[in-house]
Amino acid sequence: MADYGLRPGRVRLASAGPIAFGPAGILFLADNVAAKVYAADVADPGPHSPSTPFDLEDVDVRVGSLLGCDAGDIAIRDIAVHPDSHNVYLSVQRGRGDDGRAVLVRIDHADATITDVPLDGVPVAEVAIADAPAEDDERLDTTLPLREDEGEVYTFGERSIRLLRRPIRTSTITDLAYVDGALLVAGLSNEEFSSKLRRIPFPFPAGGAGIVANNLEIFHVSHGKWETAAPIRTFVPYQGGRSVLASYTCTPVVHFPLTDLQPGTKTVGRTVAELGAVNQPLDMVAFEQDGQEHLLVANTAHGLVKIACRDIDAQAPLTEPTEPVGVPRKTEDLQGVTRLANLNSGYVLALQTEAGRTHLRSLKTAAL
Repeated sequence: MADYGLRPGRVRLASAGPIAFGPAGILFLADNVAAKVYAADVADPGPHSPSTPFDLEDVDVRVGSLLGCDAGDIAIRDIAVHPDSHNVYLSVQRGRGDDGRAVLVRIDHADATITDVPLDGVPVAEVAIADAPAEDDERLDTTLPLREDEGEVYTFGERSIRLLRRPIRTSTITDLAYVDGALLVAGLSNEEFSSKLRRIPFPFPAGGAGIVANNLEIFHVSHGKWETAAPIRTFVPYQGGRSVLASYTCTPVVHFPLTDLQPGTKTVGRTVAELGAVNQPLDMVAFEQDGQEHLLVANTAHGLVKIACRDIDAQAPLTEPTEPVGVPRKTEDLQGVTRLANLNSGYVLALQTEAGRTHLRSLKTAAL
């Protein structure tokens, strides 16, 4: 691990955030309270194993039991699959407010054993997000809550919507992914035009050298205007890491090229789809089916949305609030999916909530 700049230490997570695997089974963990990303060797104990379909009922209850609390006292913020053992890792927040605690949990692919992952005395490196919003920044980021006991009800004309409004520092890092020697980090910054995509070399550079940070601008079809303050909610690397496909609240899907971007410049995305107002993307994965690449989007308002990437490539930019709204799409009747991760070439792992309980499901891509 020394080759990746990791040294024995401790991951001091103040909050649970997005996670993603990188080279050599290194796990990246985002912490918005500290405005840092950690890279840690989680010492995965599993052998190299085939990635067979994997289902587990009542994950929230099982994790709550492990952590000594009720299922309602935990929030699973993200999932990631180890590239070799295919063990499943969960980024979990236990409790709320000042009593909250960030925990990393591992589910054994072979026998569904659930354990917490020690983060003390492990090989670790960290990088600070230098342009993170300050802790006292009064600006708020508005999201659609997944739980009925979060947020407040706001009335707009004859329509009432439950919204969760939190300081924008909590959205410093909204999603991350490792591609070809760099960690891509989406989120908000302390600037007026706050939407940001950062490319951080890995091993992490000393003093932030070599980090490329770009302001983002998109045309938001539902809102009918260009925007620079809304953060990417979720994204996937695309075209071998030369670009990304990203999605925002209310719910544009946008293509961003990454090649030839200079630090500190603005990049304008190509909006290729609009998945509907009063809707929030929750996670995205890409997979191949019959030799063609497809995008799968979990969201709050619809079932899973499937889009053929060849249609994305051919789509002209959407720059007016008109119908129809971009590329063709197919909506699968799978409700309650909050997180997605690639399990293997034939299955996607989904975290799905049904009747108040949360489960892990393996979705066969050939059937989507």
